Amino acid sequence: QVQLVESGGGLVQAGGSLRLSCVASGSIFSIVTMDWYRQAPGKQRDLVARIHNSGYTDYADSVKGRFTISRDNGRNTVSLQMNSLKHEDTAVYYCHVYVLAGEYWGQGTQVTVSS
Repeated sequence: QVQLVESGGGLVQAGGSLRLSCVASGSIFSIVTMDWYRQAPGKQRDLVARIHNSGYTDYADSVKGRFTISRDNGRNTVSLQMNSLKHEDTAVYYCHVYVLAGEYWGQGTQVTVSS
């Protein structure tokens, strides 16, 4: 079992920045990747960014150059630095991990970007 707790969401004006954090606890030794997904109202949940144990990162095309995912293994934390935010970035952001035996989701944190 892995527990994920997100923080850092909120309301920001377009062009601003926010930093999301997710702390993992439990069977963290089995984590393969740590990710951020987002889901806007009426839309499917999509991958925003992923960081592998190797440190390799993947990003959705829509956030490349604006968002940065990072991982602090010592604190079991994954963060998402979001810069140059746009109205279309408004969504609930979910922390997600793949482990050897499955996957786990956080409860989600709302990010609202006012235009």
